[in-house]
Amino acid sequence: MLQIDHLTKIFANTTDAIAGGIRDMSVSLETGTFFTLLGPSGCGKTTTLRCIAGLETPDRGRVEAEGHVLFDSADGTNVSMNRREIGMVFQSYAIWPHMTVAENVAFPLTVSKDHRYSRDEIEKAVDRALETVDLAGLQSRPATRLSGGQQQRVALARSIVKTPRLLLLDEPLSNLDAQLREEMRVELKRLQRQIGITTVYVTHDQAEALTLSDQIAVIDQGNVVQLGDPKEIYFRPANDFVARFVGTTNLLDGKVLNTDNTRTEVELPQGHRLHCTRTAPLEKGAPVAVSIRPESIRLSSDASNGGAGTNRLSGTVQIVAFQGDSCRVDVLIGDTLFQVKTPPHFVMPADTAIDLVFDAENTLAVPKTS
Repeated sequence: MLQIDHLTKIFANTTDAIAGGIRDMSVSLETGTFFTLLGPSGCGKTTTLRCIAGLETPDRGRVEAEGHVLFDSADGTNVSMNRREIGMVFQSYAIWPHMTVAENVAFPLTVSKDHRYSRDEIEKAVDRALETVDLAGLQSRPATRLSGGQQQRVALARSIVKTPRLLLLDEPLSNLDAQLREEMRVELKRLQRQIGITTVYVTHDQAEALTLSDQIAVIDQGNVVQLGDPKEIYFRPANDFVARFVGTTNLLDGKVLNTDNTRTEVELPQGHRLHCTRTAPLEKGAPVAVSIRPESIRLSSDASNGGAGTNRLSGTVQIVAFQGDSCRVDVLIGDTLFQVKTPPHFVMPADTAIDLVFDAENTLAVPKTS
């Protein structure tokens, strides 16, 4: 459905010499895929989206949707934005306050230059779009009388009213409060599944990316550092940047002692040795980062707990913090503070001696990026 080959758009920077943009991005998406561009601010996510939309002209590369070439630097093809048949929702919904809900949604049809729509066609298309986003019956409501969540739905309805081949969303939930964002994530996923449209979504919110996506591209300083499904991104990060950025993790510096076809042994600065699973080829003596998710650690006072391939570190409890659906337990081992996630009813006094037990399968040795 969407094919991007070697997409590159670089913005010069004379102040600190760090150029922004996207570099040599390639991805192929099947029809109906929810694809998320995830990364910190300034990494190139929105630049990529704007290049797909036609709001930016790439330096080089190729963009094709449903067999239609939208941009190709090799032969000079560059289809204008209004002819790309793409729906887009920006971070700011751009809902016009002087218009009704129906007038806002109908806007792409009323200004269309490639086809003149009759009043009846517009009314039917608007009704269909509003019903899809659960706003049926609000056609005549003034835009000024909409809540934040309703405005977001109106923006979505406007983006799909012309049945585009592709939907682009640039952090559309960032202006909502936490509870409404949670609700709209589920609603957005339902909507995308219902209409079956291929969607490219931009966010720096890891929870949004993991909840919504079929595929995620993690971007760091203009480079796609990992491309995969949510579980792969979370449980098998490609390097320390991905491990640190996507979810909470305990990230430790180490050095490869031994490696074979299945396991890698890593030595920590304090002298501890860990049995690890690697996510990329590693050479003996190479510096690595070891990633251990808080939910993968068990707390134990039983020395017999665990078996071959199980890691064990001894420390003392520093604090137990109740977080509603779980407890965060901070355990100090040497001068390193480990974070552990336990069930919500966990109780243990501070300064209690405890062991951390975690399997080699969940102890990941990943390449260091810095």
